[in-house]
Amino acid sequence: MNLSMKRRSLLGLAIAAAAAPLGLAHAQGSGLVIFAAASLKNALDEIAAAWSKDTGKPLPKISYAASSTLAKQLEQGAPADLFISADLAWMDYIAKKDLIQADTRVNLLGNKIVLIAPSDSKLSVDIKPGFDLAKALGGGKLAMGNVDSVPAGKYGKAALLKLGAWEGVKDKIAQADSVRAALALVARGEAPLGIVYSTDAAVEPHVKIIATFPADSHPPIIYPAAVIKDAKSADARPFLALLKSAKARPAFEKQGFTVLVPSNSAT
Repeated sequence: MNLSMKRRSLLGLAIAAAAAPLGLAHAQGSGLVIFAAASLKNALDEIAAAWSKDTGKPLPKISYAASSTLAKQLEQGAPADLFISADLAWMDYIAKKDLIQADTRVNLLGNKIVLIAPSDSKLSVDIKPGFDLAKALGGGKLAMGNVDSVPAGKYGKAALLKLGAWEGVKDKIAQADSVRAALALVARGEAPLGIVYSTDAAVEPHVKIIATFPADSHPPIIYPAAVIKDAKSADARPFLALLKSAKARPAFEKQGFTVLVPSNSAT
């Protein structure tokens, strides 16, 4: 090995040695990491910002995506401290993989699914058994989360099946990888109608709700939360306690969520 090559080799080893503790610190960092359903973004961002201001701690790192995507990432070993799903099925999925601290699991929130259109749309739809959704689409697509994996899409398909509208639209669906992606399709005018949570519609000025699906047309919409079994942050349980408290309730209710836990704490 000539002198130049030896110097480069030693320099590479030095850089690797210097970077290793940083990498380890990053992997084992004490900052709170949250995996949360995409529909929670507005409320959870507000709560996290207030928590950071009150405690002086760094803002939690929050990954928002479809619950299915997040659950699969957790299964593959993605590091997180807290998981909030938009349905029971994906929390059950990771619970069966022994990935959560079972004693922390709680049904945190409820929601509704609605039919939306661009804000300037003149469409009118009366959701009832046998309603003709295909006619309302007028040859366009119905934007929904993936009906096999994204919770909002699964709830939407269940409702359409129950109401007898599924067969007419099953080949006219623009399936998105999250409920917020489905919302965006309608907001941009790329789909004349979409099915999203009422909380999503409430934060997007370019869409309007034209009908709400009956609660008995689909399984109850429940958002469970739990601390991950291998959580590294000591703040995971306290932050979950905050989400269950009276202090967090206004942020959730402002976005249209129903808080399912009694808020008898001022944490």
